Amino acid sequence: MRIVRAPEELRAACDSARAQGSRVAVVPTMGALHKGHATLVEEAARRASTVVVTIFVNPTQFGPNEDFAKYPRTLDADVEMAGAAGATMVFAPAVDAMYPAGDETRVRVGKTALALCGEHRPTHFEGVTTIVAKLFSLVGPSVACFGRKDYQQLRVITRMATDLFLPIEIVPVRTVREADGLALSSRNRYLREPDRTRAAAIPRGLTAAARSFAAGERSASALEAACRSIIEPSVDSIDYITVANADNVEPFAKDAHVPDRALLAVAVRVAGTRLIDNVVLGEEPAPLERAGEGAA
Repeated sequence: MRIVRAPEELRAACDSARAQGSRVAVVPTMGALHKGHATLVEEAARRASTVVVTIFVNPTQFGPNEDFAKYPRTLDADVEMAGAAGATMVFAPAVDAMYPAGDETRVRVGKTALALCGEHRPTHFEGVTTIVAKLFSLVGPSVACFGRKDYQQLRVITRMATDLFLPIEIVPVRTVREADGLALSSRNRYLREPDRTRAAAIPRGLTAAARSFAAGERSASALEAACRSIIEPSVDSIDYITVANADNVEPFAKDAHVPDRALLAVAVRVAGTRLIDNVVLGEEPAPLERAGEGAA
């Protein structure tokens, strides 16, 4: 497998692959890969013969006092996992390669980025879209696989690709969960075992609300309450538990009667670690109905 560090080399390699008739797929990551990432790579490999996994801990998507410095960096293990899952190339640039001297350009995001995580991390999605736009520019026409666990990110990036006419097909891939339903995340490794056990309340809360929805409940406040009642006693704090429009992640009013497809999204903190999860009600199974499948 080829390891590339220079942006110009990545562009040339992808251009060469297409010139030889190969379809290109890209899986953008920040490294610390796990089975969820491997599933993204496997999906990419089903769709293209040249599969690029990018590994870059992007500084511009971290706010003050967030975990940029301690974010796990495990390049050797990541390269091995990416290759085993079907990657043909890893792009692992240095920070100054992606943000050269004098860098000042950023992607300005819109309302899809304002609610939920955007409210609590106001510069996050500007950093995400900026680095993803750079990666899309380097890789060129391709398929890009993103996990549904980061659902708002998926919607923001899809919106960006549409608005800017980027030649990218965005492929959403379902969330991979452990046996107790907890969504796989690179940040899970921060959790000690007692905290890991507490975090399992997240999929239980989402599942309770999803089952209520399946039974006919359509009150936004009732669905949120069903989720909150299970999660709140187990976590240290809650950024949000919100029912929102599944297309633009705009939250519904508390007294709203939600449609037959809606996003229920959660962001909480356990032992200082911020964890997010979601389920699209009316579209996908409840988390505990998919727990431990080992596939996205």
